[in-house]
Amino acid sequence: MDIGDGAWATSSALPDRCFLGRNYRFRSLLRRGMPLVQGRKKTRRVSIGKVAVGAGLPVAVQSMTNTPTGDVAATVTQIQRLEAAGCEIIRVAVPDMAAALALAKIRQKINIPLIADIHFDYRLALASLASGADGLRINPGNIGEEWKVREVANCAREKGVPIRIGVNAGSLEREFIERLGPTPEAMVESAMVNIGILERIGFKDIKVSLKASDVARTVAAYRLIAARTDVPLHVGVTEAGGLFAGITKSAIGIGMLLAEGIGDTIRVSLTRDPVEEVRTAWEILRALGLRSRGPEIISCPTCGRCKIDLFTVAEQVEAALLNCPLDIKVAIMGCVVNGPGEAKEADIGIAGGDGFGILFKKGKVVRKIDQHDLVRVLLKEIENLK
Repeated sequence: MDIGDGAWATSSALPDRCFLGRNYRFRSLLRRGMPLVQGRKKTRRVSIGKVAVGAGLPVAVQSMTNTPTGDVAATVTQIQRLEAAGCEIIRVAVPDMAAALALAKIRQKINIPLIADIHFDYRLALASLASGADGLRINPGNIGEEWKVREVANCAREKGVPIRIGVNAGSLEREFIERLGPTPEAMVESAMVNIGILERIGFKDIKVSLKASDVARTVAAYRLIAARTDVPLHVGVTEAGGLFAGITKSAIGIGMLLAEGIGDTIRVSLTRDPVEEVRTAWEILRALGLRSRGPEIISCPTCGRCKIDLFTVAEQVEAALLNCPLDIKVAIMGCVVNGPGEAKEADIGIAGGDGFGILFKKGKVVRKIDQHDLVRVLLKEIENLK
């Protein structure tokens, strides 16, 4: 059975050949009767450039630039950093015609699909399509008369470009606010009306997002719409905040939905460098056993036995391995008393001591190291694994 077969694919039926089944840690949880993911909601397949989403395909990681889109050099530089961090789809704001025209130059210099974020002016959507955008994010309800929506949809169809309907709790149409208030039900009704606008004119390559700044409304809205349509869902908690609040809200909200099988592509929203959004998204996917990218780093919180500056050591290792391609588990432990034993499932690791530390592999001590050389030796050993 393929992961996308049936209205819901059950985790107990996942074969080893599927992308979930290949993760041995996930399989071990299934064998113990502790599935993290309940199966994937069956949705239609939609392609954004070379990246396809929906239909049980791997959950794709997205982000959005925070540079002025008209500044081509700055935008390209940021997108290239995001590509290196694992971003698979990138979205840029298109507030004016200069930004729409800049997409052509940006598109030539990046390697991942480019989505144009449009509000109100249908001409910006048409110009973005002419500039080579791989996807549009619009809200048909604020584009204006139906002929404008039809013109955008017809142009997108001709170019094979999908449209994401983006519903935000903070900008719902007045009719839904007056009738239902800023509720999950209002968000879903708005999305369904906008889906209907596109489907009535024969446009089917649709994705939908329903985001609020709080987890409860976001999760409730996605649960409701997942039961009503097979449109692929772009999942995220909008305006989630800075690093700590944003990661917490995103991990809980996105994680809950993915664990229920809801979600085909995700974006973590942080008031930070968007590279942090991509890193967080991958850690959420890894924690659920859905996908992995690069090393998994585990480290202890330290205690009174710790004699080294483990916080700095961990930060140095994380920074050095940010773009490392190896799918390994790396442990950074504070003391030699419990370090290797507590991290015995790690492929490689270090543990601090008093003036020295140890290098260990698979829970076995390899050798002692001067504590000042711990990071250098660990990174060299990891480099030798490539």
